[in-house]
Amino acid sequence: MAPVKTQKANKYTVDCKAPSADGIFDVSSFEKFLTERIKVEGRTNQLGEDIKVSSNGDIVTVVSTTQFSGKYLKYLTKKYLKKQQLRDWIRVISTSKGNYTLKFYNVVANEEDEE
Repeated sequence: MAPVKTQKANKYTVDCKAPSADGIFDVSSFEKFLTERIKVEGRTNQLGEDIKVSSNGDIVTVVSTTQFSGKYLKYLTKKYLKKQQLRDWIRVISTSKGNYTLKFYNVVANEEDEE
């Protein structure tokens, strides 16, 4: 009898503190978007027991026991921002492996250029 291999759970977080503090980003809507759009075996809306999406305040957590890419989570986050017409003001930054943060673009207006 062969030993049963258990897969390690991968944990990814998206920190949405800055945009949600300003009131332009809805964390519960983002969580629902991820739940509906994450594909498991080529099918959306079929997370089952393999992938769990949850939010704790301003942080959305995705825990996966199957193959799941952090780049895929970043792609879906960008897609959500585009859908909400926030992509021009907010960007997704990888702070460390498996951790992403939503930050505003730094817009520095040169008064000399405007005159």
